[in-house]
Amino acid sequence: MAPVTGPAVRPRRRIAALDALRGLTLLSMIAYHTCWDLVYLFRMDWEWYRGTGAYIWQQSICWTFILLSGFCWSMGRHPLRRGLTVFACGWIVTLVTVVFLPEEQIWFGVLTLIGGCMLLLIPLEWALGRVPAGIGLAAAAVLFVLLRNVNRGTFGFESLALGTVPQGLYRNLLTAWLGFPGPGFSSTDYFSLIPWLFLFLAGYFLRRLLGRPLERLDPDALRCPPLCALGRWSLPVYMLHQPVVYGVLLAGAALLGR
Repeated sequence: MAPVTGPAVRPRRRIAALDALRGLTLLSMIAYHTCWDLVYLFRMDWEWYRGTGAYIWQQSICWTFILLSGFCWSMGRHPLRRGLTVFACGWIVTLVTVVFLPEEQIWFGVLTLIGGCMLLLIPLEWALGRVPAGIGLAAAAVLFVLLRNVNRGTFGFESLALGTVPQGLYRNLLTAWLGFPGPGFSSTDYFSLIPWLFLFLAGYFLRRLLGRPLERLDPDALRCPPLCALGRWSLPVYMLHQPVVYGVLLAGAALLGR
């Protein structure tokens, strides 16, 4: 019987379309965080930003980043080094916010999640690689939907509640990292392993499902040099964009006398 999977296909060159999509998502994220600073740090009165439209905007950004990270996991080299780098950057963000912005501190933000998923996939790949890609994608998607609300104490997706999670799971900082924040836990950017690991895995299985089409794809298709450059340097851009945006807004407020 033929094996259900082959080795991961690593393209000879970077795929421009993926870099461009990552760059476009970064621009959307920068715009979103600029609005966040204006509303929550500079006290701008903008009711829309506190509503459903801005929530959908925010979710589109994080969903794309996490799916793309899972999709690209097997396409790069040195997964341990990459995972440790992203994970460490996540904790640098936590340290900076705890020290300098204690009212807006970040625990288990998106970088900590993505780095953790990258590292977890190293020991898990042997088993996951034996799961048919279509079945794995469907299972990961279903688990993500069923567990989307565990941070709030229920099973289900958004407004759909399918049951209650045992309250004994919600204890401390460690359980918060897993997806069960204890009493008093607070973070302005919170992405726990459950449910977001399953969205990352959906990207991983989707990559395997599209392996042969990707082999035939022209790596330069949909190339947009500015977006590709932004996407290629996504981690340093992510790390630097918030202090730069805040500094620009602070300088603008000083010039306007506000």
